[in-house]
Amino acid sequence: MKKPVAKKSKFLVSLLILIMLILIMFFVSLSTGVIQIAPMDVIKTLMNNGTDRQELVLFDFRLPGILLALLIGAGLAVSGVILQGITQNELADPGILGINTGAGLAVVLFLYFFKGQLDVTSPLSTFIMPIAALVGAIVAALIIYALAWKKGVNPIRLVLVGIGVNAGFAAILTIFQLKMDPQNFRQATVWLSGDIWNANWNFVFALLPWILILIPIALQKAHSLNVLNLGDDVASGLGTSVESERRLLLLIAVALAGASVAAGGAIAFLGLVVPHIARKILGPVHQYIIPISALIGALLLMVSDTIGKNLLAPTEIPVGIIVSILSAPYFVYLLIRTK
Repeated sequence: MKKPVAKKSKFLVSLLILIMLILIMFFVSLSTGVIQIAPMDVIKTLMNNGTDRQELVLFDFRLPGILLALLIGAGLAVSGVILQGITQNELADPGILGINTGAGLAVVLFLYFFKGQLDVTSPLSTFIMPIAALVGAIVAALIIYALAWKKGVNPIRLVLVGIGVNAGFAAILTIFQLKMDPQNFRQATVWLSGDIWNANWNFVFALLPWILILIPIALQKAHSLNVLNLGDDVASGLGTSVESERRLLLLIAVALAGASVAAGGAIAFLGLVVPHIARKILGPVHQYIIPISALIGALLLMVSDTIGKNLLAPTEIPVGIIVSILSAPYFVYLLIRTK
């Protein structure tokens, strides 16, 4: 009896610490940039007592970008938790499996074919892009699932097929990038490296419903992830419909990754590293891993975004590059220790 109580206490303490760190970084991110704003002035501006210039900087430029970083980080992290759970593979994440690339390909195709006909910053375009990314992610997932199917889906086969599909989609992406004019090519390249490239309130409102609906659904399916982690045979023996649960969880992961990629580009490693950190803190129970991963992902992406915007200011480094720099050493460590 003491062990579950201790685990729950550790979960609540971790939750509180992460929320406090996110709040601290939230004010640091609002204060720093090309235009410095003192923390007290930030608080005054948030309470509608700032100058017009401060309100413009905070509400029109910084706040949408910070909120997008929080939403994208949470979405990619939870997607990674689900994919690692259903594949029973510690090295699975939306990027490695080809889901991010499928979503990215759909968005690049959207930009390529409709660039001259539809303003990509318009509200209509903003809400269409997550749908385009979702379609691309679903197509990638269907191809992976179909190719991995052989009297059921073997988790290892699923990962290997995903890596192959990822390479194929990346090649197609390169072809369309080469057909773009130089300006669009540069924009697509930066976005594909992981960049919150068009931070505005339209993108925040477009992404928010996906995160608010899908993460609670994933949390509700945490028990299924716990059972699937025991192996397909054991899960079937416990009365779980393995394939139907795996398909539903895969759809949730794909939708989270697709919507996040539409807003933040193909950010690598975040969906891989964050679930490992959460498991090291709290163990394998997904009721705890999912919310903690969402907060760690949100914090990591907000920290990376702040570093990217300030390290070489006024030049911005794409957030995906910062995430890769911070996460790559841990990824190498995982490769070394994985059997």
